Amino acid sequence: MKIKDIGETGLIERISRGICLDRSVVRGVGDDAAVIKWTSEKYLLYTCDMLIEGVHFRRKEATPFQIGWKALGRNISDIAAMGGLPRYAVVSAAIDPELPVSFAQGLYEGIRALASKFGVNLVGGDTCRSKRLVMDVSLIGEVERKNLVTRNGARPGDLIMVTGTIGGAHKFKHLRFLPRVAEARTLVKKFKISSMIDISDGLAIDLWRVLQASGVGARISQDLIPVSRDASSFERAISDGEDFELLFTMRPSEARRLFALASAGLMRTPLTLIGEIMPEKYGYTLITRSGRIKKLDKKGYLHF
Repeated sequence: MKIKDIGETGLIERISRGICLDRSVVRGVGDDAAVIKWTSEKYLLYTCDMLIEGVHFRRKEATPFQIGWKALGRNISDIAAMGGLPRYAVVSAAIDPELPVSFAQGLYEGIRALASKFGVNLVGGDTCRSKRLVMDVSLIGEVERKNLVTRNGARPGDLIMVTGTIGGAHKFKHLRFLPRVAEARTLVKKFKISSMIDISDGLAIDLWRVLQASGVGARISQDLIPVSRDASSFERAISDGEDFELLFTMRPSEARRLFALASAGLMRTPLTLIGEIMPEKYGYTLITRSGRIKKLDKKGYLHF
């Protein structure tokens, strides 16, 4: 059996079996970030992501600044999805020594620019030789215990919401996105959010991950999903990934309050209701534009 035979999800399930965790770990594998006990009022959040040339970007299509920005931005988006604030990062780069020094400087200018915007302290890292550029970022964040949001809290009757628009990564949206930290912080501090995830691998598969973690089903509407004008099709929009928008659930009463405050200027980022959490027995379905209800596949970006 090869790794490709069980896929990325299957591999993660296998290698995470039997992992030893002590009582300091609130949540380990299976969310946007690990949650670690810290103080009586706060948790630590810990996440990491790799950015690999030829997989996450093409060097001829991205500036060094954009590559560095994305390398840190992916991690900040994970912290936002847990309702937290990013704090400390270590950045490692595997880089071709034949590249000009200005290229390496551009990478770190992109990292520093985003770090400065979100108050992230760059506290270390590593460098090594490689023909293919690889950046690996680990990020520690923090969140008040009362504001922590995970993937496993969605319940039947909750409404499903997204920020911004979905799709358009092929038009380089993935190189210039702004992590939704401010939006997430407003949501968790002012409303009761039952579950949340950032859309990194595609709306279809990331919503499925929430459903799996929560033990529920969902029905979403094609007409409601805010597809980007840059998306080539609806199917690509919900499966291509790298939107880095927030997908979250909340009770209808909270949603009414959210929309009332949003219309009064609470947020500049658009918020859209796209569907409803259902009991698990109803499965995962889409209401098409023609009104037909069909099973929704958990399509998205998987490495294998």
